[in-house]
Amino acid sequence: MSDPRLLIDIEVLEFLRTLRRREQEDLLKCFREIAASPSQFSDFVERDTAGRRVDVHVSGKFAIKFWDDFADRHVKILDVHPADLSA
Repeated sequence: MSDPRLLIDIEVLEFLRTLRRREQEDLLKCFREIAASPSQFSDFVERDTAGRRVDVHVSGKFAIKFWDDFADRHVKILDVHPADLSA
């Protein structure tokens, strides 16, 4: 079976543009790793406004919120922000 499709929110892509090249590359690599095996990258869980499970992975100084849409075979990167701030 192939890896799920990786979908990244446009606001996440805009945030990436503000980072140094190395940070961009590190986060993109992490996004791909999450997509390949989402269950291994859940450091804690939150719920969105619809009550869906949203996983959060801390990678270096960033917190990455993602949703493993298992039924559609998508992993959706919803948000990235500094890990010491809530969003």
